[in-house]
Amino acid sequence: MFPAILIERNEAGQTASTTGLDEARLPGGDVGVEVESSTLNYKDALAITGRSPVVRAFPMVPGIDFAGVVTESTHARWRRGDRVVLNGWGVGERHWGGLAGRARVDGDWLVPLPAAFTAKQAMAIGTAGYTASLCVDALLDHGVRPDRGEVLVTGATGGVGSIAIALLAKAGFEVAASTGKTSESAYLRGLGAATVLERAALAEPGRPLQKERWTGVVDTVGSGTLANACAQTRYGGAVAACGLAQGMDFPATVAPFILRGVSLLGIDSVMAPHPRRTAAWERLARDLDPRVLDDIAEEIALADAIAMADDLLEGKVRGRVVVDVNR
Repeated sequence: MFPAILIERNEAGQTASTTGLDEARLPGGDVGVEVESSTLNYKDALAITGRSPVVRAFPMVPGIDFAGVVTESTHARWRRGDRVVLNGWGVGERHWGGLAGRARVDGDWLVPLPAAFTAKQAMAIGTAGYTASLCVDALLDHGVRPDRGEVLVTGATGGVGSIAIALLAKAGFEVAASTGKTSESAYLRGLGAATVLERAALAEPGRPLQKERWTGVVDTVGSGTLANACAQTRYGGAVAACGLAQGMDFPATVAPFILRGVSLLGIDSVMAPHPRRTAAWERLARDLDPRVLDDIAEEIALADAIAMADDLLEGKVRGRVVVDVNR
């Protein structure tokens, strides 16, 4: 038996509870993992609360991330005792996820846990930090460089934003952090932000083309914020879009793209191919000081994750929430 959060659905609706499950109930897969640590993401909170139809099959163990140790494997890449990380691939949506003491998955979904991080630290990074690393890689691959001007990070106190700031500052950029929590300015400057902006300045409708400021942007917000970020991006710059906290709409014009040569880079973390994933985790291991994670993350017990889901959706959580699945 192992502890887990289980989401079930019946005629009365959807419920989530902490329970014990038998390993015989685990879904198919060629690698078994003893999960040491998981995390509570925005998508996990939506799944647990049922506020959005994230879960595609019931019953479901949520958790789009986990880190742990291989206990059994018929996959060529993995052996018993290997330390691994999983992010995405529909885990916690279509396939049982990481908010549990055990998991069984397709070995192609796993990447090595970098030696620089413990399982807890890897989950302080989680999908959010891995996505931030994908964004930084995309901007650098596009030719965005520190000597070309400031970069902007929106939704800066969130998990993606926090780690994006740290990685961009490490790469030598002058980082502007946009947030609705200006009381967290000291936290953001501690991560490496040079400037802290009130998010309202970007969230309200603006002109199709605005004063050029950013050479690159990591946007976690979408909607009007993304539109304004594009309108303020300098000639030849790039915007990496990875989130929709403000909304899925994009009330913009083509002006920044055809008059300034701005590029909009879509960042998908769920189905990203293995080489891109490993490169992102290599950047994290190389450029992210593990001590930063102490400020970014708080740890909770598995039993507390259901209650925490509502707080996360209501914007009451800063940074990352690590879940100790064994307590």
